[in-house]
Amino acid sequence: MSDDDDNHLIEERRVKLAKLRERGVAYPNRFRRNALAADLSNAYGAKSAEFFDGQEIKVSVAGRMRAKRVMGKASFAKLEDTSGAIQLFLQQQALGETYDEFKTWDVGDIVGAEGALFRTKTGELSVRAERITLIAKSLRPLPDKWHGIADTELRYRRRYVDLIVNEQSRRVFEMRSAIVRYLRAFLDSRGFLEVETPMLHPIPGGAAARPFKTHHNALDVDMYLRIAPELYLKRLTVGGFERVYEINRNFRNEGVSTQHNPEFTMLELYQAYADYRDLMEMIETLFQGLADTLAGSRKIRYQGTEIDLSKSFARMTIEEILLANNRDLDPMSLRDVTYLRRVCEAMKIPYKRTDGAGKLQIEIFEKTGEQALVQPTFAYAYPAEVSPLSRRNDEDPFITDRWEFFIGGRELANGFSELNDPDDQAQRFREQVERKAGGDEEAMYYDADYVRALEYGMPPAAGLGLGVDRTVMLFADAPSIRDVLLFPHMRPEL
Repeated sequence: MSDDDDNHLIEERRVKLAKLRERGVAYPNRFRRNALAADLSNAYGAKSAEFFDGQEIKVSVAGRMRAKRVMGKASFAKLEDTSGAIQLFLQQQALGETYDEFKTWDVGDIVGAEGALFRTKTGELSVRAERITLIAKSLRPLPDKWHGIADTELRYRRRYVDLIVNEQSRRVFEMRSAIVRYLRAFLDSRGFLEVETPMLHPIPGGAAARPFKTHHNALDVDMYLRIAPELYLKRLTVGGFERVYEINRNFRNEGVSTQHNPEFTMLELYQAYADYRDLMEMIETLFQGLADTLAGSRKIRYQGTEIDLSKSFARMTIEEILLANNRDLDPMSLRDVTYLRRVCEAMKIPYKRTDGAGKLQIEIFEKTGEQALVQPTFAYAYPAEVSPLSRRNDEDPFITDRWEFFIGGRELANGFSELNDPDDQAQRFREQVERKAGGDEEAMYYDADYVRALEYGMPPAAGLGLGVDRTVMLFADAPSIRDVLLFPHMRPEL
């Protein structure tokens, strides 16, 4: 349908609305429903026509009119509410003048109806309308057919229309809600306390990322939208809350892609007297439970590939993954800066002169290793250079007790044994400050208050961050993060 056609239909509907306004009946708020379509179907869907002949079951229903079929003195309409759809049967004899008004109503209007349930000759559960009300006039026509909006970008920009016409979109966001409920129940049952920490930070920290910057007028100080809640949650661990979690938004001033949005939802948790291996077990149990609950099977499909969550998840070190996916690498030179620079140059991987062996390893891993981790895999033993908040490995100080969890070649979670040595943490911060001075915009700031908190003593602990959006993408089989965000960020319309 062209824009001209749309404009013509909108004008016709505005004329109808003007008449309603003249009568003082536009957009009323008096109708009250007492039943949802799905509840009626569950309660009476299996009842025979004779069941309704023997008793009168009165209901009030309301929803968007998705279809209408006018047949002289009798008509049918389909109402859709939040739970599903139910059919209305309308007769001129029962409705009088209101029936003539109904014939002028449009698909997309919000309608209420009161009447008795019955089953039509074709066997469909329906409401024989005794009273009908136009609750809200729809001025814009819905997209043609019921297949949703063909233009993907338009679906994201006008999510409200996408949700009206695309049942699959609604199911994705219902699943998202179910996943968040499961996460809370999972952690609550394990004695974790849900908390809220600041969104505005005086010092951005907790991750290597570029922050959004703003200014607080009353305090006359620059502030940053948080890139992670980590340092505040660990302050709570110092304070005696030994199991804490938060499900909330993070903000990173970075690129937009099928995997990235400037604001996104994370689950972050910390557990005292635990290490990174305990959290590997937790993630494995969590994802298997999600699969059982959402899919009824531990084998799911993502973008045409079967993901097997039934087995124990693979565990490989970063260096093992590098060697498995780059057969020409010299295993004896994986920590040699000169050698790794040559490898990066041969692979056309950009790097900074300040990058050490650990950073260079991760650059190669991100280009050659990540996409190979299709089945559930913990990549662990991350270099200390790129893990400023992680505890060093007791036997090998080059690495930390840190992992990232991958499915489908995509990172879903990051976890590690926490660094609770204040002197080591202070030195790591100083190294980050040097990186920032050298041009690394994602390097961390020095957080003196956090170091002071550690000086009071933090118990040994482990923590993780789980990308909620990417988890929803996996279980909803969604190719883009925009498919699981109700209102993803996009360039403004011109």
